[in-house]
Amino acid sequence: MLRLCVVFIYLLYGVKTDPSETCPAFTALSLRNALIGTELKVKLLLYTRQNPTCAEEIHSTDSKYLNVTKKTTFIIHGYRPTGSAPVWILDLVHLLLSVEDMNVIIVDWNQGATTLIYSYASRKCRRVAEILKKLIDEMLEGQPRVRRCHGHGFVLQALTPRAPCTGGRRRARGWTPRTHSLSMSFTRTPTDWDTEKQWAMLTSIPTAGPTNQAVHLQYFLSCNITTYPCNSYRNYRNGKCTSCEPFWPMPCPILGYYAHEWKSYLTQQSHPVTSMFFDTADKEPFCIYHYLVDIITWNKNTRRGTFSIMLVDEAGRKAESRVNPEAATFQQYNQITLLIGFDQDLETVERISLTFSTGSVIGPKFKLRILQMRFRSLTNPERPPLCRYDLVLRENTQKTFKPIPC
Repeated sequence: MLRLCVVFIYLLYGVKTDPSETCPAFTALSLRNALIGTELKVKLLLYTRQNPTCAEEIHSTDSKYLNVTKKTTFIIHGYRPTGSAPVWILDLVHLLLSVEDMNVIIVDWNQGATTLIYSYASRKCRRVAEILKKLIDEMLEGQPRVRRCHGHGFVLQALTPRAPCTGGRRRARGWTPRTHSLSMSFTRTPTDWDTEKQWAMLTSIPTAGPTNQAVHLQYFLSCNITTYPCNSYRNYRNGKCTSCEPFWPMPCPILGYYAHEWKSYLTQQSHPVTSMFFDTADKEPFCIYHYLVDIITWNKNTRRGTFSIMLVDEAGRKAESRVNPEAATFQQYNQITLLIGFDQDLETVERISLTFSTGSVIGPKFKLRILQMRFRSLTNPERPPLCRYDLVLRENTQKTFKPIPC
């Protein structure tokens, strides 16, 4: 009987909670707050692998969980016109902690960013920076030379001419809804708080449309986001910018979390801004896997049109291409190269289905006579290329064939 009483008392004490141990949360406001405006109040919420689900609000390095010898990543939101908490922010925290054992600090300045007037929020950015500077200075005291500071900022719809706390510089030049392609700018900025004037890099994460949270989180850490420096979107689409020669011997830059690996190459260039292009798929996980498709035709007359391509492996899995809305020009015996993106990565390709279209709804149906067609995986260049010879495509009619090694 005594044993049962002891167990019962133990359970009672086990379920007792301390009201003071509640987890600090991101400030949630309402449209009413946006209407009347908010004064700036900054909360710094620390997450680590020791407290991945319950933040610690910090005001200095005197912290239970902060380890200044580890990398520290700051997540800084932007303008909040309705006052709601960002739905993506905790997902990003967990993704970052799953990749590396680090300090992740959410910079919550929702009280200050919540207003219907954009300029009111942007005026408070310097004060946010001053608060961060104070913490960073304290973190640097007595520490060896810090290699880099990594901040993750989100551009409002990626279409605004300026974003709060970026000094008016556009990190993202514009999202094209039809193609979901983005021209990125990597901008180098000297940091005020580092006495040695080290370079800091801001990783810009694209956002666009109603599914932007899913897109940028999946792309940020789940995909190897290969970007291609190019002077125009047309040249990018036509496969003319896939060598990434300015970055040799490094491969083409990877956007997002691992962008810092290309820092030295970006800062050595005479022009500090580099335009990058990449594609996304329409469905999760939004990754795109590229092929270079070389085509030689032997039609006597010039043909213009687009391709729809499907790859199928031995198990019947299918990878469908994104349709390039811009028609390619096919001239007799001239090789053209197209950059084609697929929504799946198939290690082996058993069948290929092609559909050629001129986009015309009236008039005669044309044929495209292909002398040689070669598929080269750009995502996995070690894979052997696949070819097909002497192929005739009837317009808007799918043609399926088995590729052979080139």
